[in-house]
Amino acid sequence: MMAHGTTPGLRVTGWTELTRERRLPLKGEVLVTAGQKVDADTVVARSELPGNVQTINLAARLSLDPARVASALVHPIGTFVRKGEVVAVGKSLFGLVSQKAEAPADGTIESVSPVTGQLILRERPVPIEVTAYVHGMVASVLGGEGAVVRTAGAFVQGVFGVGGETFGPLVTAVDHPGATLEASHLTEAMRGQVVVGGAFASHATLERARAVGVAAVIVGGFDDRDLRALLGRDLGVAITGSEDLGLTLILTEGFGRLPIAARTWSLLARHAGRIASVSGATQIRAGVIRPEIVIPLEPAPEHADQGSGARGLDPGAPVRIVRDPYFGQLGTVAALPVEAREIDSGARVRVVVVRCEDGHEVTVPRANVEVLDR
Repeated sequence: MMAHGTTPGLRVTGWTELTRERRLPLKGEVLVTAGQKVDADTVVARSELPGNVQTINLAARLSLDPARVASALVHPIGTFVRKGEVVAVGKSLFGLVSQKAEAPADGTIESVSPVTGQLILRERPVPIEVTAYVHGMVASVLGGEGAVVRTAGAFVQGVFGVGGETFGPLVTAVDHPGATLEASHLTEAMRGQVVVGGAFASHATLERARAVGVAAVIVGGFDDRDLRALLGRDLGVAITGSEDLGLTLILTEGFGRLPIAARTWSLLARHAGRIASVSGATQIRAGVIRPEIVIPLEPAPEHADQGSGARGLDPGAPVRIVRDPYFGQLGTVAALPVEAREIDSGARVRVVVVRCEDGHEVTVPRANVEVLDR
């Protein structure tokens, strides 16, 4: 009997329905209602983080006994003051010398301690807003926390990404999926757009993209050394997506010079000019999260292609390895041994033999590969 299996793959589909939960990190005000249509930049919920605390040692500053500090205040507790504004005045040497204390920042006088003589100044609260992220409709409201947004359209998952959520019109900057995205391809007209490149982009190209104000760059591959330069640190194993890079980067294939898969390229190129919502959030380990490109479509296109994202792991099937030490390598299934084998961790698992593109074969756990949809 021929061995076979099933493994999840990246979804690349011309039509699917999606829901995205949009939730505040703390309770706040929900600004939308169920059934309401929203755009990617529609604010669905808003809240405020308490401002930073500034302390002023009034007892030391004014040469006063801590118990007398409260009487030196110029304004009562709860007053909002501006940076540099006098908040307390004290007199010493029988009233001959007057000393003042000024606010180190804009904020509200929150309290004064008669024990330590410290004044607590609370800076302005920090506003937090959560947007819909995609064009669609509010499916339900999460009381005091946010909303669930439903959308439908084309959907592409990438292998790896960095950078947060963004959106903008799709534009193809090169002629074919195997081309290299060069800095010269990026023009001022691409400000705020989601740029689809080809097989590769260098760190210099991404620097140009940031300078132009590109919202996101989508390419097949990237150099892992350039990734360290882009982030300013080693990535580690944490989830990505919270980096403040000035743009979002999505790799559809992996690390190296890898042409965008033909189906992915065709789908993205077909929808050039449409608004795409993009997230670079990635988590490879447990609780897998993939970077994504969502292209809302209204109405549904005729004969829409609906990729399943789950395909057979059979001999000859094209696959990508998604764990170190071979992360990002492409190849085909050479064999599917029936018996479990011991791996470096000591566990016995079912494995797959992958013939990589350069011809050499590696044996990895089946959970470490995903089937490609070519």
